[in-house]
Amino acid sequence: MLPISQCIICSGNLKEQKLTEIVRGAGNTATLTVEALVCQKCGERYYHADVVRKLEEIKAKLERQDTDDFVLVGQSFSVN
Repeated sequence: MLPISQCIICSGNLKEQKLTEIVRGAGNTATLTVEALVCQKCGERYYHADVVRKLEEIKAKLERQDTDDFVLVGQSFSVN
């Protein structure tokens, strides 16, 4: 996936894993599953550039309220 084999923070071993990421923008939230290398020692995550671009694209769509192609999964409420 990425051209590194050890964590740059702690030198721990990296393992490719599927993760659920949460992206927020303009009061909306989207979740998606992505692949990343995860340090087995400290938990640091390393994303491929394509994944980062996708996360940025989703954030921009949320901020523009351009969510027609997203699947609505329930509601969220704020209680004071």
